[in-house]
Parts: sequence; structure tokens; C-alpha cells
Amino acid sequence: MSEKRIHLIGICGTAMASLAGMLRQRGFRVSGSDAAAYPPMSDFLAELGIPVAQPFDARNLQPAPDLVVIGNAISRGNSELEYVLDQRIPFCSLPQLLHQEFLRGKEVLVIAGTHGKTTTTSMLAWIFHTAGLQPSFLIGGIAENFGSSFHLGQGKHFIIEGDEYDTAFFDKGPKFLHYFPDAVILSDVVVVTHSLGNLPQQRRWDVIPVVCAGPG
Repeated sequence: MSEKRIHLIGICGTAMASLAGMLRQRGFRVSGSDAAAYPPMSDFLAELGIPVAQPFDARNLQPAPDLVVIGNAISRGNSELEYVLDQRIPFCSLPQLLHQEFLRGKEVLVIAGTHGKTTTTSMLAWIFHTAGLQPSFLIGGIAENFGSSFHLGQGKHFIIEGDEYDTAFFDKGPKFLHYFPDAVILSDVVVVTHSLGNLPQQRRWDVIPVVCAGPG
């Protein structure tokens, strides 16, 4: 196992818990914290052997980890976040680390849109799995067929649910901007288009190429 320790602030979110499991499977030492842990993600993390500190406290970061992942629900004023900033501990967002550690070098298939992302991602992962393509995947929920929300396969494909929510307190762009997809399944844009109304005009246009990205 790697000596590098990664701590996740807000670990009980579905995506954050999944990332924690992926990092542990990759060999990192993983810890996390949250305001409160509830099933199913608390049980999920316990089964993976990942400790979850409750509630948030700067002491959860002592000794200092090598890297801290800041969940998108975490904002300034959080005791752990303020400690990270004061102590200059390296930090990043979930999408940044996903791209760096898992998506780079893969053929990335992103499922985006307002409705049906989790269901469609689960279906696509199952199709690729039963076809023998051994995909990696990250789903925004625990898929019954797999009994997990993530898997690191040996194949070239990474199937990932990509939502339009903020990346982190320091990056207000949508998470899927970090995934650089080779292909996109876009289920619905009605509410997404409405939610973009609060973004500056230039930022709205940043989203369009990502949604339309694909091999042709």
C-alpha cells in the first residue's frame, strides 16, 4: 500500500465515498470526515475499511495528510477547510483527482443531463460489463447489479456520471468540465439550461463544447 495519505472532507457524499473506495483500491491510505454519517454510504465506507471522523474538526487532519480532497458541499468557515488553508496543506477537488488518477489514458464516456443520469450510467456500465469489455465506472448511487457505485476494470473504457453541480468552493464550474469525455450521453437539458441562466455569458458557452464533445 502507498505511504501517501489522502483525506476527504465531506466523504459521505455518494461520489466522494466512491472516490475514497477507488483510492483505497489503488493503494492509497484513505481517511475522511463528515458532519454525520448515515446509511447507505456509512455502511459502504465501513465495508471498505475507510475510517470516517464525525463531526468536522481540525484535529482530524493531524498529522497532516499528503493531500486533501474538498467536497463540493464544503464552504469557507468549515473548521477542517480553514485548517487546510492555514497550514497550506495541498488540496484539490473530486473531479481534479478523478481525472488525474483514473480518467487519464482511458476512453471516457460521460452521462450528463438533468434526469436519469444514475440509471443510464448503471445501464451502460452493465452493458459494457456483460459484453466482456471490463469497464471502469463511477455511478451516483449503489447499482444493484454490481453491489457497488464504482469499479476499476482492466478495459479501456471509463463510464462516469457527470453532473452540472459546482466542483468545489474554489471552482464554481460544473464537475463534468473536468472529465474531458470522448463521448457523451445527454439525457435532458431543460432544467440544466435554466440553471445556466445564473452563470456569466462566457461561462455558459464553456459548457456547450463539453456537452457536444464526441468522436464525430
